Amino acid sequence: MGIDENKKARPLFEFVDVGREEPEKHSIESRQIEFKEIYQPLEQPRIKQQASRCLDCGNPYCQWKCPLHNYIPDWLNLASEGQFIQAAELAHQTNSLPEVCGRVCPQDRLCEQACTLNTGFGAVTIGQIEKFVTDNALAQGWRPDLSHIPEQPYRVAIVGAGPAGLGCADVLARSGIRSVVFDRQPEIGGLLTFGIPEFKLEKEVIQKRREVFESMGVEFRLNTLVGRDVTFEQLRSEYDAVFLGMGTYQAVAGGIEGERGKGVYKALDYLIGNTVKQQEWDYKEYPFIDLKDKKVVVLGGGDTAMDCVRTAIRQGAKQVICAYRRDEEAMPGSRREFNHAIEEGVEFQWYRQAQHIDLDGNGKVKAIEFDIKEPISQADGTVKLESSGRSEVIDTDAVIVAYGFKANPPQWLQDLGIELDNQSRVVATETNAYRTNLDKVYAGGDMVRGADLVVTAIADGRKAAQAICEDLEVFV
Repeated sequence: MGIDENKKARPLFEFVDVGREEPEKHSIESRQIEFKEIYQPLEQPRIKQQASRCLDCGNPYCQWKCPLHNYIPDWLNLASEGQFIQAAELAHQTNSLPEVCGRVCPQDRLCEQACTLNTGFGAVTIGQIEKFVTDNALAQGWRPDLSHIPEQPYRVAIVGAGPAGLGCADVLARSGIRSVVFDRQPEIGGLLTFGIPEFKLEKEVIQKRREVFESMGVEFRLNTLVGRDVTFEQLRSEYDAVFLGMGTYQAVAGGIEGERGKGVYKALDYLIGNTVKQQEWDYKEYPFIDLKDKKVVVLGGGDTAMDCVRTAIRQGAKQVICAYRRDEEAMPGSRREFNHAIEEGVEFQWYRQAQHIDLDGNGKVKAIEFDIKEPISQADGTVKLESSGRSEVIDTDAVIVAYGFKANPPQWLQDLGIELDNQSRVVATETNAYRTNLDKVYAGGDMVRGADLVVTAIADGRKAAQAICEDLEVFV
């Protein structure tokens, strides 16, 4: 179906008569104890009504702000007419995981932030509509129709079953190229499955998507570590191309005295351990960290920090404090997630730079000391943080360090001579279509960009797949 085919004119000024409507959330009481998505689904009539608010701008800023350049106004038009299957089909033309992006993308910083209606009338609820149309289509049994795609005599190895790897596998399958996805973890999804808590993304969503990919001919070899269970040399010799999408899992250390004490945890270890416990998976690498009845301090201001504080609330922590070195406006995380944390009972303290973690005689954390920062306006309009000369000590039972992640390429990758930058990221630029310096080897996602968004990783994987098709001279 062409983008403009069957497109009907929308009622003028619908956005004036119909305001932006957010889906209702579950009660605070249930949210504080349950690991399930917090939004109640919008019903079809309300989805159609919300989709009809789109102005169908001649120059759709929402579409260009999206890293995938989704055909947003076009599938909103289809949704407004109740053509949900067609809307889902169109969404899949540019996005390999639309139901995931509808849930976890920071629309408030991307498509909805760029919506023409965002100033004065309230942006179209793009994320919720994207989630609905995809969920609806999958529930009705929709699957991509690849019957018209000729099978190609090529196979591609994909290392990493996260968003970048899945994006790559999707485009290859739609081009008739078979791919085999290797991942060391027992389920697909990478951090979508193991890092993002269920109150943002229920795991059934990823399991359903796995069924979709397998129906498209994608093969997954899980619990398989490249460099141990299979060598990279084998992949290069047995496959026509290799895509690397292994993400970033190495935590950024805080450099705080006492950081190695008992009761001080890395954010990702904490989140993965909780997910493994919730799903009852046999994954001993990440033990469960129980913070019930404990006083918890989380260091950081990004989305991972928000995931940690909200998880601690649900585990029944006695008190949860998030300490950040700047103010609310400077927090890098989603404003939406910050507001959810406030609603659920998290306390925030600003201009706090952790200096020292006090340990008891058994090496266990008992308190954390902060240097209180003071914002100083500079002549160039920037703000510099300087020590106020004051400090604060907070008694605590546990500290979670959520300062972000950095690239950690495996030794075999370094030994092969793949070019890395000064931050250990693989050099594979968008301008070179994510080709590395090694022939037939491509890379994308966080291991190229550093820790970034799910949607940018998907985009990288898809663009790399297009380069693979070009290099193999496959044109569909």
